[in-house]
Amino acid sequence: MTTPPPSTPRPPAAPRARTRPAPWVRTRLRAAPLGTLLAAALAFVAVLFAAALPRAQDRGADQALRSFLTDSGSTRTGLQATAPAPGAGQSAEALDRTLKSLLAQTGNTFHVDTDRVVHGTRTTKRQPLLNPELSRPHRLPPKMSLLYVQQAQDHVKLVEGRWPGDTPRPAGSAGSVGSAGSAAYEPPLQVALSQEAARTIGARVGSVLKSAPLVDGTPSVEVVGLYSVPDETEDFWVDLDCLPRACKTFVGESYLWEADALIGAGDLERMDLWGHDAADFWRLPVDVGRLRADRLDATKKEIASYVAGPTAARLAFETRREGLRTTSWLPELFEQAHDRRQAAAPLALIGPAGVGGVAFVVLCLAGALAADRRDAELRLLLARGGSRSAIVGRLLREGAVTVLPAAAAATALAVLLLPTPRLAPAVLSAAVVALLALLAFPVRAAVLLTPPRPAGRWRRPVAELLVLAATVAAVLEVRRRGVAPAGSDPDPLLVASPLLLALCGALLLARVQPVVTGWFARAAGRRSGLVGFLGLARAARGSGARGAGRSGPSVLPMVAVLLAITTGGFGATVLQSVESNRLGVARLTVGGDASISAFGKANLPDGLAKAAGELPGVRTSVPLWIDHDSALVGTVQRSSQVNLIVVDPAAYAELSRVLDCGRFDPALLATGAGESADAPVPALFSSGVARLGGSGTFTIQPGNGGEVRVRGAAVIDCTPAVPAADAATVVLPAGRATALIGGSDRPNRWFGLGPVDGDRLRALVRSALPAEAATPSAPASSAPPASPSPTAPAPAAGQDPAPGTQPDDEVYPVRTSADTVAALGADPLQRSAERLFWASVAGAAGFALLAVLLTLMRTVPERAALLARLRTMGLRRRQGVALILAETLPQTLAAALGGALVAAAAVALLGPAMDLSTLVGASVPTGVRLTAAPVLTQALGLAALVAAAVLVEAATSGRRQITTELRAGDQR
Repeated sequence: MTTPPPSTPRPPAAPRARTRPAPWVRTRLRAAPLGTLLAAALAFVAVLFAAALPRAQDRGADQALRSFLTDSGSTRTGLQATAPAPGAGQSAEALDRTLKSLLAQTGNTFHVDTDRVVHGTRTTKRQPLLNPELSRPHRLPPKMSLLYVQQAQDHVKLVEGRWPGDTPRPAGSAGSVGSAGSAAYEPPLQVALSQEAARTIGARVGSVLKSAPLVDGTPSVEVVGLYSVPDETEDFWVDLDCLPRACKTFVGESYLWEADALIGAGDLERMDLWGHDAADFWRLPVDVGRLRADRLDATKKEIASYVAGPTAARLAFETRREGLRTTSWLPELFEQAHDRRQAAAPLALIGPAGVGGVAFVVLCLAGALAADRRDAELRLLLARGGSRSAIVGRLLREGAVTVLPAAAAATALAVLLLPTPRLAPAVLSAAVVALLALLAFPVRAAVLLTPPRPAGRWRRPVAELLVLAATVAAVLEVRRRGVAPAGSDPDPLLVASPLLLALCGALLLARVQPVVTGWFARAAGRRSGLVGFLGLARAARGSGARGAGRSGPSVLPMVAVLLAITTGGFGATVLQSVESNRLGVARLTVGGDASISAFGKANLPDGLAKAAGELPGVRTSVPLWIDHDSALVGTVQRSSQVNLIVVDPAAYAELSRVLDCGRFDPALLATGAGESADAPVPALFSSGVARLGGSGTFTIQPGNGGEVRVRGAAVIDCTPAVPAADAATVVLPAGRATALIGGSDRPNRWFGLGPVDGDRLRALVRSALPAEAATPSAPASSAPPASPSPTAPAPAAGQDPAPGTQPDDEVYPVRTSADTVAALGADPLQRSAERLFWASVAGAAGFALLAVLLTLMRTVPERAALLARLRTMGLRRRQGVALILAETLPQTLAAALGGALVAAAAVALLGPAMDLSTLVGASVPTGVRLTAAPVLTQALGLAALVAAAVLVEAATSGRRQITTELRAGDQR
């Protein structure tokens, strides 16, 4: 037996290298790449909206402010500084030094457009020219004042002679004109006169124009050059009207010519001798394109200081001009712009508030669903010794890697796409939303990992009562002082009142919907078939329910949908009221959907009214004869001037009904067949006539002669032909009135109702004109008396006519309500508010749809397991889709119905306090009218969108999930 060799000891093993665990964040993100991308996409979209909305609001407000100031005219958007001309030392350099001091005090909140600055000196009183060869209409001599404008040569073209010299000429030099009493003022002042003005008053190059001598003599002026003005519409010629051409000034029934002349810098020292008084002026046009709405208050204060304040006192000291005074219309215009912005703020803020509320719900829902999906993982980490703070810290790092880059990219994209000077609101809004997206999941996880405490049944009712109290307070405040109180910025609580109403409706619906759905489930259980009962039962108790509880927050999707529908329906109703009011104002301004007028006492061409009534689209044709110079005899004032209208009663009654302006029964103007020829003609009296007093029978004396006895058949408060509230108008029926009033059988006005093509109507009018009347323009003085609606806006100074409107020189002006509506809606403030609202509605609908889809996707595994089990029992594929719809749609339909009801309630409660005048473009009564179409469109549209998304998801992803469950079995 051999002895085994002794075993040799093994050498000690080398120590293994310690392996570092994989980083948590990297591992966790790689484990769920799809979820990571979806979280980043959700954060990107939410932050993009949050950053873009403030910048869009700033851009819209700036554009509206600049457009409003531009339309106000260049004379009202600048600073006008004046000062008495110095007694000695007057020169172009002195004017420039003062201009430099004036410009040095600008540039903080407003800038002056230096290229459009106009400054110089002018005599303050025009002197009569006594030369006998000059034009003297009505034996009144022309008058002249002298101006030195330093920039004048850049805006005129010298056509004859030379420009006045800039070097002073000594007395007694060649070319002087000596005369007793005026030797001290030789040589004469050299002036340049416009070619048009010289032709009008009869002057020419070389003319020496003399004025009446004053106490110490008045110098004469010599015309050394003539110039023409290439563009008289330039802002340079504002307040310099008599430089480009002579002005006609009326003195009683006579008139005379006034022509201003330009002198050179060489004669500035002696300029005040022409009239013994001269004043320096500096016109400083503010650069409207650089003004900002967010700095409007600061700009207003700075300009007020410039006009009368510390800046004005400092300028007077620096320039050594105690009489320096500055005036401007800008403070008043800024106040009007602020009021306009306030009036449009509710619509501009309701949309962003709605999308913000829905986005908040979606982010909370995403965080809650993510925590619910990873509940087992988090509890395992806690059971293996992890602390809540460490777990939450890991989740924060995990979210930071996902959310912060997406938020930064979204903010940069919003800044790039919507350039605007102000950056802070967009960054702050984006930071808030990014923080919410980052904290939603960790906060929810911390709540889930908190040891359970005894349930407090009072928490939810108390929270709901607090929301109800805030809603009631907001609604009462809105009813008391409006959404945007006058003189202050919109109150956030008042702007959020539709959201508070929607939240109250959602809380009520969250309590009612499960109960009602349970009733339907029990009713379906008594019928044959499994799909309806099972789907409604799952909808009543909550998707993915475990035992008696619920696995997910099923209320949040319903809140999101209801918020979106409520804000969208409320805003759409406001816009519908704006369009309706705008059309009403336009129709009242035009007198219908289309109108044709004749100048003065002229009549429309024969056959024009009949041809216009036969145009396509014309439903009602109303030709009438109107006389603005008729007299009503028999009132308390004995005789009063009235507007007399002769028209067909039936057509005019239809026009009044459609325009909602003085409705009446046409039978009131009917005349019996057996009435005598001298019986009074029945008439409609406007309220203006009724206020004149008197009763019984009156006599009307038309402006073209004759008399007609009339009796009042009714009093109307408005009449389409003359809708002014204080107008005194008498309406007579055609027939007897036509026979009694000469010329009333030929209409001078035509009104039409219906979608009339304005271009076709104008072509018809041009074709009806005689050949010799088609080209000349009608004199402006013979235009018919204006009879616009008292609510119609006056055209802004400098504003171009709206496209499609009639030119001023048209012989028979044509107006249409479509053109007037377009003009009323052309304000950038209105368009900006509407665009922002509809963008917000689209965003809110998208977020609401996302909330439903998130909930649907979270319950896909549990629902797939259920369908797989039912498939083994014989459930068909169509029945599976029907089961998914029966489970998901009750909540969506309930939210759609609840949102429509809450939107209608919001209009009824908040609508009467909303002033739509700014959005309409004209003064209209306060209030929003409730109409079903906008609310139902929002509710049904979003409900259909959600239903389609659910159907697509059930038909596509459900099949794959069920197949996986059938192959792998239930692993839960």
